This record gives sequence, structure tokens and C-alpha cells, in this order.
Amino acid sequence: MGVTWGIVATVKAPAGEILRFVAHHLELGAHRVFIYLDEETPEALEALKAHPKARVFNCDAAYWEKRKRDRPDKHQSRQTANATHAYNRADVDWIAHVDVDEFIWPDAPLAERLAGLPDACPTARMRPVESLACAPDLYKAFVPAGSERDDTVRAIYPQYGAFVKGGFMSHVAGKLFARTGRKKASFRIHNLFHAGQMVEGGTELDNVELLHRHAKDWGRWLAAYRYRVTRGSYRPGMAPNVPVAHGGLSMHELLTGIEAEYGEAGLRAFYDEMNAVDPVVRQNLEERNMVLFRPLHLDEKLARHFPDFV
Repeated sequence: MGVTWGIVATVKAPAGEILRFVAHHLELGAHRVFIYLDEETPEALEALKAHPKARVFNCDAAYWEKRKRDRPDKHQSRQTANATHAYNRADVDWIAHVDVDEFIWPDAPLAERLAGLPDACPTARMRPVESLACAPDLYKAFVPAGSERDDTVRAIYPQYGAFVKGGFMSHVAGKLFARTGRKKASFRIHNLFHAGQMVEGGTELDNVELLHRHAKDWGRWLAAYRYRVTRGSYRPGMAPNVPVAHGGLSMHELLTGIEAEYGEAGLRAFYDEMNAVDPVVRQNLEERNMVLFRPLHLDEKLARHFPDFV
């Protein structure tokens, strides 16, 4: 069969979004897709139960009781518990822990890319590109870490570039493919741990992007903002985006500060700059060849893999 791979995701989204996400990765050649429904989604549950390559879990009270543990209060803890559960039962060589708004985009078949990694390589990291709300199917490129990153980001985003790591509203850490088979492994959001220690010795999976649709449009971003700023990706306690010595703030501090001073209009100005709705920012990105066209054609993939749902 050659090298096999799969994905695991803990999801809370409408059924159509979940199935489009699954269909995309099936189209790429996923041998197994593990979906953990963080809230009841009957249409997705039935469609996934019927698909031979899907394994779906309804994470209700009975599920957590069967796992012999209380339901974790934090979404991030539920993600880690479910990803670890999938890792330990995965019938594939490699498994990636991703979110429902993240879509793997390789330059070649993933099985070939993973097969080309050294046998001793335990993990392979995909770096994100982040969606732009200024136009469909457009993403801004990842700016690699290094001495020039901060200057580049400040030049592209004149108002907030000094405060936002890599120019992204969300993570720049990316997500991992992990080689399966380790006992006592814990598959976290951005890393793999083994016996309490982070697994080292991984590699970058070059030319495999993670399309992150973090902010599809202003309305949906604002609707998600209240959760994110209290319990999600903008929650208190996160590390500063840039070193404190250089005026670093966490996303929580940055966004709550903007809102306190400028209200919703300030949040909109931040959103417009980070999403290249601002024409100056769009030009800055284009001049650096950092606007990427990545058409997903999700409706067509949904029709192919879940024709009864359409």
C-alpha cells in the first residue's frame, strides 16, 4: 500500500463545513479521517458513519464516561485528549492534528512527501498561510523566522505589524504530521509529546502549506471574537507576539487594548489591515509576491465524497 496518512480534528461547526473539510482531505488521499464532534451534529455524524475512511465520535457525556474521565472544560484540553486517542488507535503511518478551518495544500502527493522522510524522523511540520478576506481563495504567505521577519512585517502592515507575529492574526507555529507507533504519546495542538517531553528531531515539511481560514469575513470574525478573546486563540495568558523588550503584547492584550480605546471601529481597522482589505496593505503584499491563489473547490469535493448530503 505504501505510506498511509490521516488526520484528526475536534470540530464544532455546521455539518456542511465539517463534511467539506473531510472531503478535501479525502481528495488528497487520506486513508483515515478521525472526527470528534464537540457538539451534536446529527447530519455530519450519519454521513461520516457511512464513509469507509471516516471514524467519527460523538463527544457527549457517554463518550467521556467511556473514556473514564470528566469532560475537560477547556476546548484545547479536549482537542489534546481526542488527538491522543486517535494517535493511539490510528491505522496509518502518519497522522496530522488540524482544525476544521485548516486545509492541507501539498505541492505533490502527501504519501510521496512523507515516504521521502528519513526513517528516524518523528514529526513533520506544516507552516500556515492565512486567508485574506479581501477576495475569495487568496492567502498571505508565511514569513519565515529570521532577522528580516520583523522588518518585513512592519513594512507590510504599517499600523499593527510591530505587534503581530509574522503578520498573522492566528498561529505561525503550524501543525504536525506525527509518525505513529509511540507509546505514552500525547498529541497536542502544535507539538507531539512522549513520556512528558516534547518530541525533538522533526523536520519542516517544505512546500506543504496549511491553508488557515481563520477570518473568512468581518462578520464571522467578529462573531468568533468574544469566544477567542476569553477562551480561544486570543485568550489571556498567551505569550507576547514579539519580545516584551520590543514592546511585545499578547493578542489578548493587543485586541482588548484596541477595543478599549477605539471600540468596534478599532477592531474593524485592525481586521482590515491584517486581511488586506486596506488597499495599501494589499499592494504591499503583492509587491513582495506574498498573495497566494489557492482555490479549494470545496462544493465539488463535497459532491464527490458525500453525494447524499448535497
